[in-house]
Amino acid sequence: MSRYDVWKEREEKLLCRTYGRYPVSVAGAKGSRMWDADGKEFVDLLSGIAVTSLGHCNEELTEVISKQAQKLIHVSNLFYQEEQLEFAEALLATCHMDNVFFCNSGAEANEAAIKMARRYQQKVKGNDAYEIITLEHAFHGRTLAAIAATGQEKFLDGFAPTTPGFIQVAWNDMQALKAAITPKTAAILVEVIQGEGGIHALSPEYCKELQSLCREKDILFIVDEVQSGLCRTGKWWAYQHYALEPDIITSAKALANGLPLGAMLCTAKASKAFEPGSHATTFGGGALVTKVGSKVIEIMQRDKLADRAKQMGDHVRAKALALKSPWVKETRGLGLMVGIELSCSPESAKKVWDELLEAGFILNLTQGTVLRLLPALTIEEYDLDRFVECLGKILADVKE
Repeated sequence: MSRYDVWKEREEKLLCRTYGRYPVSVAGAKGSRMWDADGKEFVDLLSGIAVTSLGHCNEELTEVISKQAQKLIHVSNLFYQEEQLEFAEALLATCHMDNVFFCNSGAEANEAAIKMARRYQQKVKGNDAYEIITLEHAFHGRTLAAIAATGQEKFLDGFAPTTPGFIQVAWNDMQALKAAITPKTAAILVEVIQGEGGIHALSPEYCKELQSLCREKDILFIVDEVQSGLCRTGKWWAYQHYALEPDIITSAKALANGLPLGAMLCTAKASKAFEPGSHATTFGGGALVTKVGSKVIEIMQRDKLADRAKQMGDHVRAKALALKSPWVKETRGLGLMVGIELSCSPESAKKVWDELLEAGFILNLTQGTVLRLLPALTIEEYDLDRFVECLGKILADVKE
């Protein structure tokens, strides 16, 4: 029996079955390489779902973790901590925001944003607006409020009653959005480029009109940057491609390169909603993770990784198009947030994904037919070229 089979058998006895695992057992990783328990090597084109943007086991971050673990890890948020302040200054310097709330995950960051929007309306403005408008095919997390904001049936199944106060409208449809706004609307929450939804970017015209609508109606404009933030799309934040200035943005995945750290960033205007006791977290923004977060931002700035993400993303999309395969319907994305949509059936697309995995390439298949790439921002061009070459050979054998 292989070590993979041993681990699988142990897990089935020990863990809640909440994950559809890939048939891979990961024993170690470095940079953009992963090795399974039996020694097989993989090229990681997923980076923990846009998390390890500086690569696995980054040596500079490992050194920071070691030193900080000997100084201070956790004392709770009852105390002032310099590590938090240094990271807050570094993070806020990447955007137009004024304040930040630290938490542990993207779902928690979105929960904080939802609570801020409702409390802003009710405590600052003095009205009873509470509804949050979101877009179809969105993904905002797995908590009860976050899955209600997501609005997709597959995430809501079995969790009725749905948390009230969330309205979904058609993606990129301004008329539908305008029709959904009422005096009960507290905020509009969007991903300017949907990840789980298949790597779809909103149009610049829609984004600009959305922001103008929020200003006109005096409702908060929230952008979910959990997957797209921190240089992933070729800029620090995806909304910066559209010259927008949202009231709140949420972030998590890449903040500490694998350690649990989330953040909700907001303007001074929106920040008025919170006061001591209105929101809190036990672990959010601890000394260890924020020290690592500061180093992550330093490295991204030093190595110009936003520019590199654009360069590598443009390269891999162009390479995929150059295959001239009838099975490549479209390549989409910004930076190293890449979607390659296949024109074959979901069943055939799954076989393509299976063969890529067997060949040693780790990536997602989302929305049935979209190969989703979210590699480390440090990935070598050679690895991207190898992936496209392998994809071309596999697609050449697709028959329907």
